[in-house]
Amino acid sequence: MLTLKIEGLQKNYRKFQALKNINLQMETGLFGLLGPNGAGKSTLMKILSTILPFQDGKVTIYDFDLVKEGDKVRQLLGYLPQHFNVPTQFTGREFLHYVASMKSITNQQERHLQVEKVLEEVNLLPQADKKIKGYSGGMKRRLGIAQALLGNPKLIILDEPTAGLDPSERIRFRNLIEKLSKDRSIILSTHIISDIESSCENAAVIHHGEVLFQGATDALAEKAINVVWEVSVPYSEYDQVEKEYVIISSRKEKGNVVFRVLSIDAPFDEATPVQPTIEDGYMAVINGVIS
Repeated sequence: MLTLKIEGLQKNYRKFQALKNINLQMETGLFGLLGPNGAGKSTLMKILSTILPFQDGKVTIYDFDLVKEGDKVRQLLGYLPQHFNVPTQFTGREFLHYVASMKSITNQQERHLQVEKVLEEVNLLPQADKKIKGYSGGMKRRLGIAQALLGNPKLIILDEPTAGLDPSERIRFRNLIEKLSKDRSIILSTHIISDIESSCENAAVIHHGEVLFQGATDALAEKAINVVWEVSVPYSEYDQVEKEYVIISSRKEKGNVVFRVLSIDAPFDEATPVQPTIEDGYMAVINGVIS
């Protein structure tokens, strides 16, 4: 089922064009939105969450027009912004009850059940009665995820949700959204490739306000076929490689440095072509180095 359709979307901040003719479609399941910082991801998420207006284009969410039927769209949404600010005088449980009330969950028993459920899902039950001012950054992020889940939203928009989470909580989060995505739509906006790689079958890449890719994550990896190489060079040649090629990664090995680089042609005679990953495809797309 097509749950989200964006057609010709444009957003300007005075003379700066933040989003340029965005066209995207999304179905039920997990959808990854990848891009470097400043690419326009958060602007797009704010528009989809009805927070920001836009100049041109059309957005339809579950057959509701975002502009004409914004109130109906908001009833379907759960949203975690990139910068999640919360009143620190509340306890975690108090804050979630407050958010649930704002989402029109007025039945006290139902509200209690939902709050306790999301606290358990994000592993915050042991700290639920602690003041938020005493929460760590990761705990605040988990609280933000919890409030986005209240009300059983059909579309969940998560902007950099794993920022500040430790490895075990990141795994817990991935398992949670995988379970939730069976019967709803989840947009995972991030610059962390591993979050997309482990969770999403479909993704889009946005850079400088433009969509450069949309499709299966396997197809994104294929964008880097025949342009990913590994080469081992002495440390004395480090600056040369860094200057001339797009470096994806590097590691020490037997006194040399082994680079994984993007290049249409073999960067050195001894360079070895390697099988591309989603990260390679992402880097190839945003740097225009594709076969």
